[in-house]
Formats: sequence, structure tokens, C-alpha cells
Amino acid sequence: MIDISMIKFDEKGLVPAIVQEENGQVLMMAYMNADSLQKTIETRTTWFWSRSRKALWNKGATSGNVQEVKDLYYDCDGDTLLVIVHQKGTGACHTGTYSCFSGRRLLKNEKALAVVEQPEKYYLANIMNELYDVIKDRQLNPKEGSYTNYLFEKGQDKILKKVGEEAVETIIASKNNDKNEIIYEMGDLWYHCLVLMAYHNINPEEVFCELVNRHNGGDYHKFTGKTGIRPVD
Repeated sequence: MIDISMIKFDEKGLVPAIVQEENGQVLMMAYMNADSLQKTIETRTTWFWSRSRKALWNKGATSGNVQEVKDLYYDCDGDTLLVIVHQKGTGACHTGTYSCFSGRRLLKNEKALAVVEQPEKYYLANIMNELYDVIKDRQLNPKEGSYTNYLFEKGQDKILKKVGEEAVETIIASKNNDKNEIIYEMGDLWYHCLVLMAYHNINPEEVFCELVNRHNGGDYHKFTGKTGIRPVD
């Protein structure tokens, strides 16, 4: 059992826990007591203490929006926790948004205009993950008439051919300086790339991690053991 004696619980035996997605997005804040913290450590999924129900609760146990714990920190005073997770399902908030903070902005931007934030569930990374999940589902649970299933049935050569075709069509659209056509063809290209990734069991987050580490010029070996990755300018 991991020693948690450095954690300073309040007079009610609780400590606030900030939950953050791997990409840096803050998802929620809830409270943990000693038991829920130990369960979180042991199960590598988030457990909290409900102040209203006076009971432990495992995030996602009923909704399916499970949080896989990737790392766990405490602050310099030992009275706040930071939980790094991989959020599964539709999101962390019971209202249906990806983050409990989505669309709830107090300040205005520098032009003094109210900012209406796009719901987190529509952010690019989430759309890519959702589309990938559908593609994997078609691969594992074939559906009659599905184009995705058709690609998997034909195999890698067909998938590669489509990736190549869509890349060429994107190039042609670019040469024609047709923005709408570029967007359309790029959508096709990304979709077929996701199919290729699913064929090789490569999750989009593995590519996201690659890009993040190139951007940061950081330790790519933390993800795959590789080195020598050039940072993106």
C-alpha cells in the first residue's frame, strides 16, 4: 500500500482533487478521502467521496465515462491532488459536456465580447477519437453495407490505395486553390488514415502524443522508447 501520510486532509477528512486529461484539459474537481484515494491508487480509476450521498463513488461505474488514472500528484502544501487521466466515454461532466468547465466562462476576451466556447465533445481530438471508435467497432462487429467494413474485408492494399488516392486528390485541390475542395478531400484523407491506423491497431492518441512531443522537443522515449525525434518549429 502506497504511503499517503503526506496528504493533509481537512477537518472532514477530505482533500480536493483536480482531474486533468492527458492533453492538459481540466475536466473536473471532486473530493477524495483516504479510502477513495487508496482505491484510486489500487484500481487506477478515479474514486471520490460524495459529500451529498456520504458515500464513495467510482467515476463512470454507471455512465461508462471511466477515468483511467495515468499519474497522481499532490501540491507543495499536500492539501490538493492533481489526477492525470485518460477520459473515456462522452466526457467528465454529468451535464454531458466533456469538461465540467466547458462553456462556463466568467471573464470576457480582450475585445470585451462574451466568448461562447465550443462544447468539448466537438473538439478535434474528441471527434477523431469518436470516429476511430466507430471504425474499430465496424472492424470488430461487421455491419452489412458498411463502407468501412468493405475496406477491412479488402485488406491493407485496398486501404493503402484509398489513402494514396485521397492524398493525390487533396494535392490537386490545393493546386487548384479551391479551399472548399481541399477541406472535402482532406476529410476523406483523414478518414482513410484512421482506417489504416485501426488496421494496425494504432490509437489516435499515440499520434497526438507524437505531435505533442515534437512540439515540446521533449522526451519521446516516455511514450515509445524511441529517441532522436525532431521538435516541430
